[in-house]
Amino acid sequence: MTMRTIWVCVAGAIILGGGYYAFRGNGASPVTYQAQAIDRGDIVISISATGTLNAVTTVQVGSQVSGTIAKLYADFNSEVKDGQLLAQLDPTFLQATVSEQSANVERAVAQRNEAKRNMNRTNELLAKSLISQVESDAATTALETAEASLKQAEASLQRAKVNLRYATILAPIDGVVISRNVDVGQTVAASLSAPTLFTIANDLRKMQVQASVDEADIGQVKMGQQVTFRVDAFPNDKFSGTLSQVRLAPIISQNVVTYNVIIDVDNANLKLMPGMTATVTVEVARHDNVLRAPIQAIQFVPPMGKEGGEGRMQGERKDGDRLGGARAADSTGIRHQPRDIADKVTLWILESGTPKAIFASKGIQNARWVELIESTLNEGDSVLVSSTGGQAQSTPQGTNPFMPRMPGGGSGGRGSRGN
Repeated sequence: MTMRTIWVCVAGAIILGGGYYAFRGNGASPVTYQAQAIDRGDIVISISATGTLNAVTTVQVGSQVSGTIAKLYADFNSEVKDGQLLAQLDPTFLQATVSEQSANVERAVAQRNEAKRNMNRTNELLAKSLISQVESDAATTALETAEASLKQAEASLQRAKVNLRYATILAPIDGVVISRNVDVGQTVAASLSAPTLFTIANDLRKMQVQASVDEADIGQVKMGQQVTFRVDAFPNDKFSGTLSQVRLAPIISQNVVTYNVIIDVDNANLKLMPGMTATVTVEVARHDNVLRAPIQAIQFVPPMGKEGGEGRMQGERKDGDRLGGARAADSTGIRHQPRDIADKVTLWILESGTPKAIFASKGIQNARWVELIESTLNEGDSVLVSSTGGQAQSTPQGTNPFMPRMPGGGSGGRGSRGN
């Protein structure tokens, strides 16, 4: 094959490729825009957490002495009063201990009395110089020792009587028994720790939710904020409460840091029960009756191309000038947002069928709405939220796909355009 033939083939390939590219039209198709109306309403920012319902005061009633449960006077859900009898331990061995210590006290009294008599006789003999001072001092020491032994025996008797009283289990507070952990005939051992016999909730009409809040959200949580929550037992009901405490102690689990918050809940109808899992929503910010736009409106960018790109540039020039050069282009053609107006957002409207950029200052925003503070838009105006069609973004308009690409993905001689 001659060199002339090779050049003819190459030229033919280039002509055919350019024709195909021109015929394909770079993937362009008619653009259809979807719009939503700006309205007035409430914008609420909230964070979510999970927690557990508990009574405000919950007391675990235990036993300080070991023994066998002889009688039970309270059961699950029993309403009890402060000082009411709950259970009785078998007092046989404890009563025997009291009797034994009583006998020890009586023996100590006798020994004290004998020591006192001996000291009196010793003093009489010492006065007649019939014994030495050493013997008199020994008698005095014996009396003092006997008195100390008597005090020790009396203390042991007092301890035995206290243990006997502890065999009678009384309610420490008014409330409801929510847990009973023993049965009649069961032996409880209190040698190492006090076993729990009953759990009493003080007042189930006043409850608390103890919720775990992630460290990323805890800075927005303040005392007095209103809280709503749901429980699985009543999926169609929404309950409310007030955040009363943010505990400073961090809870670290698998390198995840959370903080416990306490939420006061009114449970006058006794619908909520201890131990229920609550899905909590804490309202951290709220603006009522504000001008708001759908969140998609500030995320939307018109497609590039004759319809989208030129209309977009037209809008930016007009509104950028109006806002004192809010968006400026550098030498590459990329437009940047100045730092001093970082709260500015761009929305798009259709003007004569072409997208036009409208700038506004935003307030708070959540997953659905963004608050518009300074804007030429009014309630009822339509803003663009999405589009279908338009030219393909992968190949910029007017660029030959057969041309070599510059490093970084862009074609030679053109700058990318951003918002």
